[in-house]
Amino acid sequence: MSNKTSVSEFLLLQFSDLWEYQILQFVAFLLLYLGIVSGNLLIIAAVALDHHLHSPMYFLLMNLAIQDVGFVSVFIPKSMANSLMKTRHISYCGCVAQVLFSVFFLSSDFVLLTVMAYDRYIAICNPLEYEMIMNRKTCLQIIATVWTTGFLYSVLHTAGTFASPFCSNIVNQFFCEIPELLKLTCSDLYLVEMVVVVLSIFAGLGCFIFIVVTYVHILNAVRTIGSVQGRKKARSTCLPHLTVVFTFFLTGSFAYLRPSPDNPSNLDIAMTIMYCVIPPMLNPVIYSMRNREVRNAMGRVLGC
Repeated sequence: MSNKTSVSEFLLLQFSDLWEYQILQFVAFLLLYLGIVSGNLLIIAAVALDHHLHSPMYFLLMNLAIQDVGFVSVFIPKSMANSLMKTRHISYCGCVAQVLFSVFFLSSDFVLLTVMAYDRYIAICNPLEYEMIMNRKTCLQIIATVWTTGFLYSVLHTAGTFASPFCSNIVNQFFCEIPELLKLTCSDLYLVEMVVVVLSIFAGLGCFIFIVVTYVHILNAVRTIGSVQGRKKARSTCLPHLTVVFTFFLTGSFAYLRPSPDNPSNLDIAMTIMYCVIPPMLNPVIYSMRNREVRNAMGRVLGC
């Protein structure tokens, strides 16, 4: 790809030219990053170490936490380093890596959320067949498929984005983002990536519709559960996942399904930050607040 463009590095968007505001941004991102990573690592440790959580649902939750840690690690450390060193540079290879891994973790996240909806459907609507369908082998195959599909999908996006030469190296975003990179291309090859983006939007909508339809069936099944305790337990495993799905979808839609301005305002940057950090940050909070088993396991890990 490097022989198709003379660009050897990109210039990312700075939050401010003032050193004091750059330090403020560094501290804010550091606190967000530490909170997100520690919260998700706590979920990973709780699921891995507590035998009460050795079930398909929590195995999928652990993988979701791993993907969230990976996603925020793609762009937050680089943005923090740039603020601390008063620079805005990122190498060409670094930009390629950011696109590759951000799309990888993001797409794997959404596919995994779809799989988790199917897991809850089997557990509540077909409980007698749950252990037979969602056995250990099946769970490992699902995770392997999710990660492999996400990686191939990210390779496709990355190749489509960087196949075209760039007329400029100034990215109007604080990390290498596909919509902003496509604005810098100087040939019609970017249309290939635009087709992939449109198909991806339809695929994402298809996954979202599948999740909604699945939960309609789940909520109908919950109403038929005889005991109040049974209905409460079913809701405690479904509501956190449903909340995460809607948070993920709504923030992503607001960030990417609206026209992208040539000169992003502070509101545009704030919405991008919210889309990038809110779902990974809320996942541990939502699951620990709404699910007693996760909360108890996290307490045992912390020695509480």
